[in-house]
Amino acid sequence: MILVTGAAGGQQGATGRQVVDLLLERGEEVRAFVHADDQRAEELRKIGAEVVVGDLREITTVRPAMRGVRRAYFTYPVTAGLLDATAAFAAAAKEEGVERVVEVSQLDASPEAGTPRMRRHWLSEQVFDWAGVGAVHLRAGVFFENLAVVAAASGNRELALPLGGRDTLVPLVAAADVARVGAGLLLDPGPVNDTADPVCLVNGQMATIGEVADAFGIPYVDVPPEEWESRAMDIYQDDVAVEHLTHLWALFRFIGPGHHPLYRITESIERIGGRPPVTLREFAQGSR
Repeated sequence: MILVTGAAGGQQGATGRQVVDLLLERGEEVRAFVHADDQRAEELRKIGAEVVVGDLREITTVRPAMRGVRRAYFTYPVTAGLLDATAAFAAAAKEEGVERVVEVSQLDASPEAGTPRMRRHWLSEQVFDWAGVGAVHLRAGVFFENLAVVAAASGNRELALPLGGRDTLVPLVAAADVARVGAGLLLDPGPVNDTADPVCLVNGQMATIGEVADAFGIPYVDVPPEEWESRAMDIYQDDVAVEHLTHLWALFRFIGPGHHPLYRITESIERIGGRPPVTLREFAQGSR
């Protein structure tokens, strides 16, 4: 039995739902953790998943969901509660003797990272490591889907972000590639530190923000950070999401057209996920 969180999916990647699909296609037993028993939960039942409903921050719902599980996929949306959810999940996984947890982190997670969310992700990684549950941390770049949401908010008329000039570089990845790597690690029979490194970088493409806009077929518009924050609150309706993204775009704007040690395409997508990375153009064409 493999437990998958974020199984109902969402607008900005839905890696949990994609992992469920990949595992079921390969004949695995999947327990899908969802927040609400709605139409999306019913669709999961129809494709063969066992559905459990609960709050990842609440140990009384996480413990029952973990029973009989040997491997698990953990992802948490960009909102409040990441560390509460991590603690509950790690404690339940340790209690149950889970042998591997694949968890979605961020590309530059570290104690000195430039956004509060990235620093929280580093803390989350530490908690999973301390729990001794064979954690593998998927440190992923910016999802193509994140930028598609910004474009859609304008009616796909423009890509308005506070990133400076068109030549500012952004590390990118398709959510589908993150899901494929996650599923590959869940199905890998070997222990962590043998067949899997505890930190797995997942980055599919380096592109300038101008190239992103061109792929979407819309103009890029550089907006002041203050204007972005106002627009972002309308888009996300979440203080934590706006805080994180505002800091994230500022980091990329500061680096500009230069390079960062993490700005590279990683081999993990093809080696573990089983195919070359989805390109920005492929994603843009598929989303039209």
